[in-house]
Amino acid sequence: MNNILSIDSVSKHYGEFTALNNVSMNIREGSIFGLLGPNGAGKTTLIRIINQITSPDTGKVLFNNTPLELKHIKDIGYLPEERGLYPKMAIGDQAVYLAQLKGLDRATAKSELNKWFEKFEIKDWWDKKVTELSKGMAQKIQFIVTVLHKPKLLIFDEPFSGFDPINANLIKDEILLLREEGATVIFSTHRMESVEELCEDIALINKSNKILDGNLDDIKKKYKSNTFEIAVDSKDPISLSKKLESIYDVSNPSFKTIGDNLKLNVKLKNNQNSEDLLKLLNQNTKVIHFKEVIPSVNDIFINSVKND
Repeated sequence: MNNILSIDSVSKHYGEFTALNNVSMNIREGSIFGLLGPNGAGKTTLIRIINQITSPDTGKVLFNNTPLELKHIKDIGYLPEERGLYPKMAIGDQAVYLAQLKGLDRATAKSELNKWFEKFEIKDWWDKKVTELSKGMAQKIQFIVTVLHKPKLLIFDEPFSGFDPINANLIKDEILLLREEGATVIFSTHRMESVEELCEDIALINKSNKILDGNLDDIKKKYKSNTFEIAVDSKDPISLSKKLESIYDVSNPSFKTIGDNLKLNVKLKNNQNSEDLLKLLNQNTKVIHFKEVIPSVNDIFINSVKND
């Protein structure tokens, strides 16, 4: 798969402050890419460089294997964390205006907007002002304006901010549909559960440096600790616990089950395998729960930042 965006050794300084330090990453065409990092890490600076709001001091950015230029703006849709609708201008009029800034003629803009307003069941909002809308309602308008011109690359910065669960799910489904239709998505958020649901690849920036990137499944495999959650129905749980402790690294459970079962986290040592553990448990107990602990994006995020 081709890379729609290649960021090569990009650095950006503001006086003595380093916002980005020699950052490189590739975003695969047709993927949903999670751009992660704590506040102040450098994510916004990188997004501003991609949108050509500012330029890197060193390094380069390629769009479809060619140097990023002003002509590529029409191929990019950007939903910023801080929204930018005009509060006293009619929603329909400003949506048409913003669409024209992205290269659509007025007739095409109105036609496409009518489709989106109908799809989101907001046709009666056309003549309303932003001040009449809730934050979540205004978010829908921003989302529509961002995707209306069908850009090849979409950048969503905290796209679910202000949405209730139903509307957040609506936007999530639209993002997945846009990806299916060929768009590439850069997704920046602090909601790690959304990253788990949507992203195939991620990069983590901390203190201006990229500290982690790659395929999310591969990263999870790298960070897993060969620990298993077990819950068993045992006639002699004390003896079983002692036996497990003599063989494995056993710790208190971090999960819940229904009922008064023996619950433990069991970590395999070198040369130990899950088949032998399960065989031991099945000898004298009824296994209720047996699951490998796969690190979440949230766990990986916290541990990587703490250890950086």
